[in-house]
Amino acid sequence: MEFDFLEPLNDGILKFISSLSSQELGSKIVLHTQDQFPDISKINIAIIGVLEDRRNINMVNEVNLNAVRKKLYGMFPGNWDASIADLGDILAGDSVEDTYFAVKKVTAALIKNKVIPIVLGGSQDLTYALYRAYDDLEQMVNLVSVDNRFDFGKENEAVSANSYLTKIIIDEPNNLFNYCNIGYQTYYNSQEEIDLIEKLFFDAYRLGEISNKIALAEPVFRDADLVSIDLNSVKSSDSGNTISFEPNGFNGKEICSLARYAGISDKVSSFGVFNHNSTVSEAPITAQIVWYFIEGYHYRSKEYPFGSRTNYLKYIVPLEEEELVFYKSDKTERWWIEIPFETNGSNKLKRNTLLPCSYEEYLSACNQELPERWWKAQRKNAL
Repeated sequence: MEFDFLEPLNDGILKFISSLSSQELGSKIVLHTQDQFPDISKINIAIIGVLEDRRNINMVNEVNLNAVRKKLYGMFPGNWDASIADLGDILAGDSVEDTYFAVKKVTAALIKNKVIPIVLGGSQDLTYALYRAYDDLEQMVNLVSVDNRFDFGKENEAVSANSYLTKIIIDEPNNLFNYCNIGYQTYYNSQEEIDLIEKLFFDAYRLGEISNKIALAEPVFRDADLVSIDLNSVKSSDSGNTISFEPNGFNGKEICSLARYAGISDKVSSFGVFNHNSTVSEAPITAQIVWYFIEGYHYRSKEYPFGSRTNYLKYIVPLEEEELVFYKSDKTERWWIEIPFETNGSNKLKRNTLLPCSYEEYLSACNQELPERWWKAQRKNAL
C-alpha cells in the first residue's frame, strides 16, 4: 500500500504536541503514530515530510523537520473547518529514485482521494516527483514555482535541485501544460534561459515586479495545479538562512501572501516547500508559509471550474482581429478570460477554457491591448 512508505511521527514530536493547549494547532490535527494511521477519507490536508536532500550540494545538514513542526503546531489556527493530518515522513530511499517513487505514489494516492498534500523537504528536485504523481490522473499540469532561478540543467544530467525543470519538460509522459516562475532574479539566470522561457510560451515574473504589486501573482496561482516554493527565494534576513546567504528576495510578508494565494486557489492540488536547511532559525518562516497556505484553503470559494457560468457576468471586448470574452464572478469579483477551442489544431485541453486574469488585463483589452498571458495560453492550447 502507498502509505506504507510513511514513517510515523517520532516520540519527541508526539511529546511536544501532547504538551500543547487544546487551542493550539497541534491539538487539532490527526497524527500518524505507531498505533494508528489517519483515515484518509476524513481529511482535507495532509502534511508530509520528505527527508531527502542528496541532489542539493548546498545543503549541509541532515534533513530534520522537528523544528518546523514545533513552530507550526505551536501556532493557533484560524477559524478553520478543514481536517488536517500529519502523515509523518518519507525517509530517503536506497537511491534518490527510490525516494522519488515513494513521493510519487503517496502524493498520487492523496490527490486521487481529494486530499491536498503539503510536502516539506528536503531539496527542490522533489518537485519532479510531485509532478510525476499526476501521470495516472490523465490531466495536463500547470506548475508554479516561487524561485529565484528557473532550475534548468543539461539534458543528460541527473535530476537535481537546480535542474529538475529540464527533466519535467523533456521526460515522457509530458503532462506539463504551463510553467510559471514567480520571483526570478536576473543575475541568477542566463539570457539563454530567459529566452527559452519565452520560446516555450511559459510565464516568468521578476522579483521586483511581484514585490511592487503582489496581486499580480494571484491569477497565476488560480490556474496552478502544483505549487513549489524554494526557500532560497526569501531573503536571508527574513528566512533565517545563513548557510546559503541570499541578500535579496521576498520578505516574510510577501512569501506568506503568495502561500495564501496558493491556498485560496480552487485548482491547487499539491503544495511543496523545499530547500529547508534544517536549522532552527529557518523553522519560523517555513511554518508560517504552511500556516498561510492552510488559511487560504479555508477561504476557497469553489468557483470555476466547479461552479456554473450563470454566476458570472460576461463581457465581450471587440479588438481589430479578435473578440475577447471575459467573465467576472458575482461572488468574489475575480476575472477570467476565455481561451477558444482551436478546431484545426491538436488542442491539448480539447475545450474552451477559462484563464484567470486581473481587472487590469480587462482594462488593457478595452484599450485594444492583447493580454500577453492570453496570447501565450492560446498558442500552447493550439500546439
